[in-house]
Amino acid sequence: MKWAIIVCAMVALSECLFQVPLEKGKTARETLEEQGLWEQYRLKYPYNPMVKFDDRFAVGNQPMTNDADLAYYGVISIGTPPQSFKVVFDTGSSNLWIPSVYCSSPACNNHDKFNPSTSSTYRHNGSPLSIQYGTGSMTGFLGYDTVTVGGLAVRNQIFGLSQTEAPFMQYMRADGILGLGYPRLAASGATPVFDNMMSEGLVDQDLFSVYLSANSQQGSVVTFGGIDSSQYSGSISWIPLSRELYWQITVDSVTVNGQVVACYGGCQAIVDTGTSLIVGPQSSISNINQQVGATYSQNGDYTVNCNNIGQMPDVTFNINGQQFTLPGSAYVRQSQYYGCRSGFGAGGDSLWILGDVFIRQYYSIFDRTNNRVGLARAN
Repeated sequence: MKWAIIVCAMVALSECLFQVPLEKGKTARETLEEQGLWEQYRLKYPYNPMVKFDDRFAVGNQPMTNDADLAYYGVISIGTPPQSFKVVFDTGSSNLWIPSVYCSSPACNNHDKFNPSTSSTYRHNGSPLSIQYGTGSMTGFLGYDTVTVGGLAVRNQIFGLSQTEAPFMQYMRADGILGLGYPRLAASGATPVFDNMMSEGLVDQDLFSVYLSANSQQGSVVTFGGIDSSQYSGSISWIPLSRELYWQITVDSVTVNGQVVACYGGCQAIVDTGTSLIVGPQSSISNINQQVGATYSQNGDYTVNCNNIGQMPDVTFNINGQQFTLPGSAYVRQSQYYGCRSGFGAGGDSLWILGDVFIRQYYSIFDRTNNRVGLARAN
């Protein structure tokens, strides 16, 4: 598997984009559906996307959740000689962690595990690391080593080595998670990978961007240090952050057929590559799903008639004076086992998450220099 692309443009000064291709793999839900275990799993480990953004854990333990629909992962390497791992590039958290040889949880046994004894550049830290999930936790300790991401070698990068992992990780293709949030969010005071890229001058610009392909298994990519103009069309809309902890912005309203159906008077939303759906408060999500013709099913999803996708109305997020519209083909997910499901999920009291359903439509740029998010129509 190719795990690094370096694209350089011949300009007055050479500018290079360091890119990590993302695979769109089978989700945990799909694996469980194939095995006839989804209903049992769903009831035992209920989905709680908002636990990840609970302010009680904003500093210290970093909560995450069992998102069974995460599909995108990329390959990084750690150590000398390099050991490769598949990770979720997650803008909603700030820690890097991977399974280690010291972990005996079922989730570790079917994933690649880091062995520090075989890396000549590894340094032990030993401080404990605990990352709380919605339905379990990852525990381990911290170490330092060279982490290579998209051709960029970040030396002495602090990262977590797991000793226990929550059961749901057993069904995920990714081995671990690489957080791309702000440093204040990181558990145990660990400096995030991208912050070290910036401080070491490894990137031309202090920003990164994400392109998620809608249909193809390949073509998705995370770009460090620049913007790839081949991955979007039209102009970039720049949106200032409303909070510099997560990639949080203000949404003015959500409309269907020109009528406000959610986010009356404005609401807060986090642009998060580590969440698969668009998530909002129960009443708002119920209203949106009702407007688009989705009905709540006993297995916890909002379902639609697959034959109606072409006639379903657009859902528009009005942000900073601009309209970001999602057609039915963008917000409906199809499954060979459970038909067609809405990409709008409920959770939390007021906060929204603009996850992969949104990012597939809009090329997303995360600008640390100016503390803003850029959105443009994805190609």
